[in-house]
Amino acid sequence: MSTERIRNFCIIAHIDHGKSTLADRLLEETNTINKKEMKAQVLDDMDLERERGITIKSHPIQMKYKHSDEQDYILNLIDTPGHVDFSYEVSRSLAACEGALLLVDAAQGVEAQTVSNAYLAIENDLVIIPVINKVDLSSARIDDVTHQIMELVGCNADEIIRVSAKEGTGVQNILDAVVDLIPPPIDNQEQPTRALIFDSMYDNYRGAIPYIRVFDGSIKAGMTAQFFAHPERYEITEVGHFVLKHLPTKELKAGDVGYVIANIREVEHIEPGDTLTVKQNEATERLSGYKKIKPMVFSGLYPADADDFEQLRQALDKLKLNDASLIYEPETSGALGFGFRAGFLGLLHMEIIQERLEREFDISLVTTSPNVRYKVKLTSGDIIEVDTPAKMPATKDISEVMEPFVNAEIITPKVYIGGIMTLCQKKRGIYKNTNYLSSDKAQLHYELPLGEIIFDFYDKLKSISRGYASFDYEVFEFRAGNLKKLDILIHSEPVDALSIICHADDAYHRGNALCRKLKELIPRQMFEVAIQAALGTKVIARTTVKAIKKNVTAKCYGGDITRKRKLWEKQKEGKKRMKMIGKVEVPQEALLAVLQIETD
Repeated sequence: MSTERIRNFCIIAHIDHGKSTLADRLLEETNTINKKEMKAQVLDDMDLERERGITIKSHPIQMKYKHSDEQDYILNLIDTPGHVDFSYEVSRSLAACEGALLLVDAAQGVEAQTVSNAYLAIENDLVIIPVINKVDLSSARIDDVTHQIMELVGCNADEIIRVSAKEGTGVQNILDAVVDLIPPPIDNQEQPTRALIFDSMYDNYRGAIPYIRVFDGSIKAGMTAQFFAHPERYEITEVGHFVLKHLPTKELKAGDVGYVIANIREVEHIEPGDTLTVKQNEATERLSGYKKIKPMVFSGLYPADADDFEQLRQALDKLKLNDASLIYEPETSGALGFGFRAGFLGLLHMEIIQERLEREFDISLVTTSPNVRYKVKLTSGDIIEVDTPAKMPATKDISEVMEPFVNAEIITPKVYIGGIMTLCQKKRGIYKNTNYLSSDKAQLHYELPLGEIIFDFYDKLKSISRGYASFDYEVFEFRAGNLKKLDILIHSEPVDALSIICHADDAYHRGNALCRKLKELIPRQMFEVAIQAALGTKVIARTTVKAIKKNVTAKCYGGDITRKRKLWEKQKEGKKRMKMIGKVEVPQEALLAVLQIETD
């Protein structure tokens, strides 16, 4: 088919605004999938996505549509995630498209991620088609939401399409708008071949499979694929499109979205953002790719069984193919043995990766509490990056510690502004300004330390606002702060997996709360176990797990008290000897205690 009749677009929106449901209706309307095969969230192929009702991965699919001009068109749709932690998936999808449907819930209106995704699309010079979804709801505020969208993207009211993805009304208008408003890809078939790898997956039988958008030239089976990230070459055995399953085709040409199979067994040879070219029509300049996002939350991943370490390494290699934002490196913990220090985009991203490792690769994991990356200026003048408390230098060697700050945007009904501002103040937030998007909805801007929001900020925000507030953030700079490493010592031994970096003003409360929590979680031993929180060499909090005691005087009936005292002294000596050689096993629930502490 001519490039003139190809349209590449994606759906972007805040979480739970109906992206996957709209994608279902588009597939039905274009007869890509018949009624028998239809199910809710048809593109969400992971069990996790269906259980949680969220999109985790972007999903490409090709549809054929007969327009009112009697011409057949090919529509390549990419359904994207809506949660802030998966904005990386959205940025990659946008790089493969010429247009985007900006979906807004008629009841909830413009939310934080709606704003963020709209800006991402504008930066990529995409044509934005605004759509109001769920217009059939009794709580729909169509006029109010129309005004919010006009303010956001600068369009006219008559340019906004109103639909109900659940009922299927208005879907035809969306398909017509995609054909009429989104420009076709530029026809560069005569140019040297260049294709952007925007995603990939691993197949046990066919190796690593890159998902590509072809910008220049064409790709056919029998050609030799080569990449800009490494010198390896592979013979292409199959190319094709996505129509629920992989559908082989003769060639992928400029403007097409599809996949390439070349029996690539080294998973690290496929790097999303890299440019694929072919030896037969080789390009010398790579495509610009897309903005790389640095992981901001770090956690240790350790196999519960030490023998599974190699299996965990292979699982992470394969998962990285499917999620390019995941980074990891080997590390060793005194408490947990061999494992990996992994970087994530946020707490939900971390939770999803852990669940996928356990479900898809059948590995039982032990995870440490999350922390962020700090920059430490040493007295020698050098600056080092620290992403785990175990790497923090000695206090005498530190000149200053810098922590990441984020520009946070909170969109909320105005009745909850007071509670949200109090929460931000507790988290050391710096207030910037408030904008009113409508008579009832406000947009708050704060600067917040990332280390303060990775634990329970999102949960508390949802509790205060009864689920109505939405939150989006972007890391913008590192600032010096009075930060200290808080060590936890169990039976006089520091447990590196429990150490945290926190603000000095907060250290006593955190240390005290953590000691109390650990006292509940660490089982009683045959000897007394001291749990201490320390800043450097100074112990700031302590609790004790009492020893299990046998009643050694049970056999004494009456008689002189000195008989009992002798038995008690003998028992005390035995406990003292046991304490000197005793080891305390720390259960996994205790390692996660850092997440459960309440300090306010």
